[in-house]
Amino acid sequence: MCFSATASFSASAALLGIGAVTLHKARQPRERPFAAIPLLFGIQQLTEGVLWLGFGWDTPALNAVLTQLYSFFSHVLWPAYVPLAAWALEPRGPRRHALTLISAGGIAVGAYLLYNMFANPILARPVGNHIDYDSPHFYAAVVMTLYLTATTGSMLLSSRRVMKLFGALALAGALVAWWFYARWFISVWCFFAAGLSLVIWLHFAARNAALVEIRS
Repeated sequence: MCFSATASFSASAALLGIGAVTLHKARQPRERPFAAIPLLFGIQQLTEGVLWLGFGWDTPALNAVLTQLYSFFSHVLWPAYVPLAAWALEPRGPRRHALTLISAGGIAVGAYLLYNMFANPILARPVGNHIDYDSPHFYAAVVMTLYLTATTGSMLLSSRRVMKLFGALALAGALVAWWFYARWFISVWCFFAAGLSLVIWLHFAARNAALVEIRS
């Protein structure tokens, strides 16, 4: 999480445990990308926890690696991964065709931001009780629009109610994070989204419990 190393490690431990259980509950291969989201957030939060510790170790090389690793999740993985996870669960039809286009846009945004990570490496520094990720790039408005479309719009477009719920909550979290924590938006919104991934665990847990009850 973005407030302290202890908070990051606590969030990571919870998400890694919940993510492993959620992934195990996925019955079909096409469910696994969606089910893996809490686990991936757990790894991302673990990375930020170690980064917090690194600020006190005076290890600039390690901090640079951890910053780029965290930023790979936030900038590259999520805009490409989330719409593909929605696409995998969507039956054939107009929604899936639209998700194909959104996935292409998400991959393009992720590729552009990955290029910028090499051209202008992201810098991270503690400011107050947050980590400030300095991520300079051009076309910020266009990139943010495409990024939000990929990470939240794809979920809202899905025919699955759990995905619609996750997308709506993630979009609301983005608005709150921008309004109250604009300077630390990347870190704060990733924390909000990580917490919201509990919705995914609840979905699989409730569904499997219902199946067990039906069979009994």
